[in-house]
Parts: sequence; C-alpha cells; structure tokens
Amino acid sequence: MKHTLLLFNGVVHTMEPRAPLASAVAIRDGHFLYVGEEAGARVALVGAEGVQEMDLGGRCVLPGLTDSHLHFMWYAQSLHGVDVETATLAEALGRVRASAGEAKPGAWIIGSGWNHNVWGSGAFPDKFSLDRAAPGNPVMLEAKNGHALWVNSMALEKAGIGLDTTDPQGGKIVHGGDGMPSGVLLDKAMRLVHAIVPRPSAGELAQMMRRAQAEAHRRGLTGIHDFDATLAFEAFQELDGAGQLSLRVVKGIPHEALGQAIELGLRSGFGDDMLRVGPVKMFADGALGSQTAWMLAPYEGTWSTGIPVVSEDELFGEVLRANQAGLACAVHAIGDAACHVVLNAYERARSSLPAKRAMRNRVEHAQLLHPDDVCRFAQLSIIASMQPLHATSDMLIAERYWGERCETAYAWKSLLDSGARLAFGSDCPVEVPEPILGIHAAVTRRRRDGSPGPEGWRPSQRLSVEQAVHGYTLGAAYAAGQEALLGSVVPGKLADLTIVDRDIFEVPLQDILGTVVSATVVGGQVVYKDF
Repeated sequence: MKHTLLLFNGVVHTMEPRAPLASAVAIRDGHFLYVGEEAGARVALVGAEGVQEMDLGGRCVLPGLTDSHLHFMWYAQSLHGVDVETATLAEALGRVRASAGEAKPGAWIIGSGWNHNVWGSGAFPDKFSLDRAAPGNPVMLEAKNGHALWVNSMALEKAGIGLDTTDPQGGKIVHGGDGMPSGVLLDKAMRLVHAIVPRPSAGELAQMMRRAQAEAHRRGLTGIHDFDATLAFEAFQELDGAGQLSLRVVKGIPHEALGQAIELGLRSGFGDDMLRVGPVKMFADGALGSQTAWMLAPYEGTWSTGIPVVSEDELFGEVLRANQAGLACAVHAIGDAACHVVLNAYERARSSLPAKRAMRNRVEHAQLLHPDDVCRFAQLSIIASMQPLHATSDMLIAERYWGERCETAYAWKSLLDSGARLAFGSDCPVEVPEPILGIHAAVTRRRRDGSPGPEGWRPSQRLSVEQAVHGYTLGAAYAAGQEALLGSVVPGKLADLTIVDRDIFEVPLQDILGTVVSATVVGGQVVYKDF
C-alpha cells in the first residue's frame, strides 16, 4: 500500500516509552514518517504529492489493534448463518424454525452461538426439539465455545451416528436417557458431522470474508491471527490476489496439515506484510462451558476432570516436530491440567532444540492455571494468548465449576507480574471481535451491565489501560515476530492506526464501554471512517 497521509489535532498514544504522546503523524509509502507535533509533520511531508489530511478533532489514536486469536472463516460464515446466541432455548428454536421455513427441503440449516449454561437448567439441549423445529432439514448448530455441536436426527443419520458409534479419541457423543445419541457432540466427535456438511469453495468463502473484513475494520481491527482451516488460507489468498485484503493476517496452520507444511518447507513468518504463515494450531483439551476442559481435580460437585485430547508424550513429539521444522506452535489449553501438560511439552521441546532454534510458542486461552505454573510462561519464554472477554462471559460458570481455583483463572496480572508476554484476542465468533470491549474487560473485570460490581470479578487480576492496549498491539506483534514492524507508532514502522472518539487512557474505566471507533488505517490507507 502506497499512501501519503497527515493526521493532526489528535491525542496519539504511541506505546513507545521514550515518546508516549504525540498530536500529529505523517505517513508516506505505508510507513510512519514522522510522529510528534503538527508543524514537524507538515515539514516532513513538504514536496509530497497527493497528501490526504485528516483533522482528528481531539480524537484518541492508538497503534492498529490486532486480534491475536480468532476464527475468521467461522466468523464470516456465522454472518450468513442462524444466530442462536439467545437468552432462552425457545428463542433459539424459533430462529431455527424460521430458517427452516425459508430453506429448501433437505438443505442444511447451519448456525452458531448457543450456550446452554444461560438457558436455565444448564442441561444440554437434544435432537428432538430440533426435529420439531426443522422436520425436513438436517441441522447443525455450533456452540458459542466452539467445542460442542447440537444436531437433529436427520443430521445424525446422514453422519452415520447411531447406538453403536464409538467415541473418537478426544471426543464424546452425548447419549440421552434412552441410550441413543442425544444430538450433542463434544470436541473431536464434532468432526463426524463437520465431515459431511457441504463446504464453500475458496471463492465463495472469500466473498463471505469481504463482509467480515469490513466488520473487523468497523470495530477497529487492523490485523488478525487466524486459526481456522486451510480453506481459509486459500480464501485469504484469493482476496490478496485480487488486491482486496486490507487486514494483516497471520494464518495459523491446522495440526492435521503439519505434515504437508513441513514437506513444503513452510516456516512461521513466511509471507509478506499482509499475509504470512503463523504457528501450528494444536489442541490439549475442550472448553469450560461443556466441562471438557482438562482439569487436575474434578469440576465442583462432579467426578469429571474433562477430556484430554492428547497425551503429554504425543504433544511433545508434535511440538518438537514442528519446532525443528521452523514452525512455532499454538496449543489450545483451558483447564489447569491441559495448561500444565502443554508447558511440560514446551519445556521438553525447548531442551531438545539448540538455543538458536527457539520458537515463539504460545498457549491459547490459558484460562485456568495451577499457581505453580504461572511463573513458567516467563521462564520458558511462552506467550500467553488470552481473551479478556472470556473472563467476563465465563465468570459465573467458572465460579460454579472451579470454585476457589478461580484465584488463578484468567490470570493476566499474575502472568504479567511474573514477566510473561500477553497477546490479546477475542476467539471470535465465540466473543465479538471488538478490542475496545476486550480492553474494558481487562481493566474492569466487569460485564457491560456493571456486574459483579465496581471492583470487578477477582479484581487482583485487573490490568491498567496501557497493559491492556499493549496486549492488542505490541503483545500481538511480538507473538507474530513482527514487533519491529507493528505494535507502536514509531517512524519506520507500518502505518496502522485505530482512531476512537475518546481518550480511553483518561476516561472513567466503565466509560470505555461507550467508545466508538472513528477510523481505521492500514498501511496509511483509511479502510474505515465515520466522522
């Protein structure tokens, strides 16, 4: 991108300790040319042609915000599917019924967002209610946490799931009181249905992604770290080849494609400033909401310790295999047992590699840590890739299922104090891809309605605004090996900016919620503007 832009009359938080504030920025050829006062910025652009000027009117300017963990293909498809993130089961079924009324007989009805934990009893839904809502269509609805599917009888039949179908390793087919599959599939059992659902072509997905990309810019995002399927990589390349990719994408490699990636000689960091190869995405456990996160001790009031997806030895072998090939790893781990096992695997892999081959490995989510494991992130140079909105969404069920173990749940401050590096994201579409809401959650530990009170949930883990913004800027850049190019407003770096209507460093913390994104700039190009 080659753009010349002058921004002035703003409050620029540079995230550069030596010069933390500025009022003007000059951009040329997609990079920051000058950061400081308006007069200096104008001098820097003397002789430049086609300078676009933007009077910020006192607005707040941040380094471009990056979502360090989301699923862009899933998000793009969710914008076209049935939204079943509802307050009641009846409302979700009503939306399915309405969709079935418009669908052709036999066509798949696909949606996402349901959360049985807010529907009253906390019990999983079943296939029978979906059978009544959509008697002529197979239905597949993904849970909000992404670790459970709710399907109807027609979908089960098409997938060949019956009484004698065994649980796949790392997954579970939930059964009802009659002994038959109930219609809920957990973790790797979800693949039994995913495998038979028609998938869009790369071109069709790219078309869906155009809308999702515009939504991301509207919410202030300049970059993402994506952890969806290889089809998403194809679609991103379609957009890039057409000159329509305006989000900086670090594309994670699915674990099942590790062998092909190694055979091709791909390494983390390969690519350009818009689209590059990221880490290999692996899984160690499930999720809190479905009680499939892997725990050291049982969930409160149960005998269950969740579902381990992989053994420590298996994980170590795969991490070492990837790291030896120059591929960093990003392992999903939510329960304290999963996090412990992942840290062990990383420690073993680190000791097996020469120092010069050390990779920027990550733990994705790290929602519950044993107290003894908090300091190990810094000791092992492991990045904690976390999602602040998970804490405020999950706080009630976390207390219900984890009890006093929550003292080190979503432990951002403890991790930072130990010297660990944090990279923040949303896990979209599990949560909305809106970094301003994530910043609010990180600094208040409160929901939008103000609950659980002025001090927030487990307030010892609250962050400062600067620390929270760091997670979406320099923390995200470091996780991708791009800290020399992104994450702060410094001459020479790529000119990505998120411009908002108020100074979030100065307003009362709860007022951060009302912050509106005014403009988003990627490589000096204004990709969204609303003022």
